[in-house]
Amino acid sequence: MATAQNELKRAQSPSYDLTGKRVVVVGGKTGIGLGIAQAAHAAGASVTVASRRSVSSADHPELAPFEQLVLDISDEDDVRASFKAIGNLDHLLVAAGPTDGSWGAFMDEDMRGARSYGNSKFLGSWACARYAVPKLSSNGSITFMTGGIAARSKIGMTSVTSTFAAVEALARSLALELGPIRVNVIRPGFIDTDLWNFLSATDAADVREKVRAPDRSTGRRGARCGVFDDQALRYRHCA
Repeated sequence: MATAQNELKRAQSPSYDLTGKRVVVVGGKTGIGLGIAQAAHAAGASVTVASRRSVSSADHPELAPFEQLVLDISDEDDVRASFKAIGNLDHLLVAAGPTDGSWGAFMDEDMRGARSYGNSKFLGSWACARYAVPKLSSNGSITFMTGGIAARSKIGMTSVTSTFAAVEALARSLALELGPIRVNVIRPGFIDTDLWNFLSATDAADVREKVRAPDRSTGRRGARCGVFDDQALRYRHCA
């Protein structure tokens, strides 16, 4: 985030200088994507943020420093047209994903939830990379966003775990296919953002407490709830 803490990080890390660079963050108007967009801007980049929502800078002044696009990653034609409009860029971050809770369960009556989630998160990430690459600097980067559940699944989250694993496999393949362009994945754990607003205040507090509490049955130590700046720091090592 564009705070004194970010400026301190920038001062401590002179190699993280994005002056003159163009950064595109798909899913950059809220949550982790917004935090990374703010960090890239603080490092000197020109930043474009894209998402399904049309957001007024007057209502959301945190978006004022950025160029904004409305982009639905589940629509290939929309993705193709958007990157044609964006033009040349140096770094791409794809943090966008479907609406929380939209993925469905394995034993649902049909596979609409799973298909929709996979089409949006996996094929949407694929499409963003595919149509960005012709405009991407040869020493640029692509970074995808998944989550800790890719490695440690939970009941009812089969679609999410499978889709995240597919995105990570895509990144490994593209790292070979697109070199010297760098392709990476950020896999955050629990990050305390407004994306958890679909939970009630009580349920959200319970989730935070479970993250912090040790699990004696597995030997897992209690963890700190992450914040935007943690992921911005990780992105610094990917861009």
